[in-house]
Amino acid sequence: MKSSIVKRSITIDGHKTSVSLEETFWSDLKQIACAEEATLPQLVAKIDHTALSSALRLYVLEHIRLIGRAPKAGAGPVGSQPLSGG
Repeated sequence: MKSSIVKRSITIDGHKTSVSLEETFWSDLKQIACAEEATLPQLVAKIDHTALSSALRLYVLEHIRLIGRAPKAGAGPVGSQPLSGG
């Protein structure tokens, strides 16, 4: 199964940056942000690291492991447990 990489611009703490992730990870990040009552930029700022794309992938995987199941693409928010900082 091949997933296409999607490059998106996002503003983190007033600085615009581009992040390349598979669409599945973008979808999961949006669901996590919703569950944590945060915007996508707020969530990304919380987990910002030098290798941002890798950090975001790891954050999504940690979240999925904590809630014990993988979210379905296009589904509503998953869980409501916030994660400790990135």
